[in-house]
This record gives sequence, structure tokens and C-alpha cells, in this order.
Amino acid sequence: MSESPLRTAAIPVTDPEAGLRLTEIFYSLQGEAITSGLPTIFVRLTGCPLRCVYCDTEYAFTGGERQSLETIMKTIKGYPCKRICLTGGEPLAQPNAIELMKRLLSDGYEISLETAGALTVENVPVAVSKVMDLKTPSSGEVDKNLWSNLDYLTQHDQIKFVIMNRTDYDWAKAKLIEHELNNLVGTIWFSPMFNVADDISKNSPSPEVPVLARELAEWMLADALPVRFQLQLHKIIWADAKGK
Repeated sequence: MSESPLRTAAIPVTDPEAGLRLTEIFYSLQGEAITSGLPTIFVRLTGCPLRCVYCDTEYAFTGGERQSLETIMKTIKGYPCKRICLTGGEPLAQPNAIELMKRLLSDGYEISLETAGALTVENVPVAVSKVMDLKTPSSGEVDKNLWSNLDYLTQHDQIKFVIMNRTDYDWAKAKLIEHELNNLVGTIWFSPMFNVADDISKNSPSPEVPVLARELAEWMLADALPVRFQLQLHKIIWADAKGK
């Protein structure tokens, strides 16, 4: 699959001096994946080539502010933490994200990269834990999965499936078996689609866990799959508040 049609036109392929278009940097608890619950610095880059129907960060599709890598590093160093989550949007839509990861690793940071799996991860440093989202049919972007990315995954990496219904679950289970995914990466996550209502009442500041979560848990138990169930903690704690 060619990468060029997937790139956001507003984000040029440039040298490191051009920096990155950045939506936000914030400090919070990691809400998902293997470091869930740990204090983490989130670096959210702007732009994404995909439009998944359940996306909860549409505000990162456009806008943002172009900053130099030096400025971004200075901001990061202002937080009392050495753990980074590079997210978006889609971080790999901006090639200079690779250079940022290299600089962070050189400064002793532990990095996880949240990527949709539609752009190649070939050049991502091995020390970075890739958390790759394989798009299920209900996402609307299943045809964007770049299956050759599986060749670059190790036991240091993770794969995530967002499940919206039984069809997604059966598809994910089939891909798990077909590609022997549990032998490729350290952890595979099955996560129920979890939207947060805009009108959460003052009496109930946190969203209710969806029925789908219980259904997914039962399906996983019935099939005894070698995968882990997860709910996004930040949605439960902060109801998808920006910067959390």
C-alpha cells in the first residue's frame, strides 16, 4: 500500500528543522495499554489520514501549532516524568515524529507510540513500544490496515482491536488466529467501543460502562482467547475531558 495518498496535505514531509504540528502536550494517567494507570506525558500531534466512526479525538485532525523539536523537548522536560505517549491524530503522518522519538530515547525517556497501523512502522525505533490499532469492519477504515506492519512488530509491542459488535469480535478473532498475533507481540487488547455522552449529568459525572463491555467479556471467556480485555480509564475518570 502506498503511503502518499494517506498523508494529510497540510503536513509536509520536511527536514527536522521544520518541527512538528502539535495539538497539545499534557500530563495525566495513561488510560490504556500495558502502562495503564501510570503517570505519563502525552504528546498529541495534529493530523490523521483516517476517519474512524468512533474517533474520540477529532479535534486533532486539523489546526494545532507548528513547533520546533527543541521547543517540544523543552516543554516535555518541564514535567516530572520520564514516560511518554506519542499519540494523535496519527503521529506517523508527520515523518519528523521519528526524529522526536530518537531524541527522547537519547534523553532516557520510555516511549509508547499509538498508531492506527495504516502507515508503515518500519522506521520506528525498536526501543519504542508500538501500540498498533488494527481497524475492525465497523470502524469504516478496515481497508486501511497495512498488514506488512506485522513484520516489524516484536514482543515489546502491542496490538489493539476496538470492538463495536459481534461482527467485529468474530473478525478480530479470525485475524488473531490467521496471523498468530499472540506470537508476534507481547499483548493483544480487545477494547469495547466506549463513547462518552456530552450531557453527563452533575449527579453522574462519569459515564456508565456500556453493555457491550459485559458482552465482550463473556465472548472472550467463552472462547478462552489469548488476549486481554481493557476499558479506557480516562473515559471513566474524566469523561473524555480534553487534556486528560
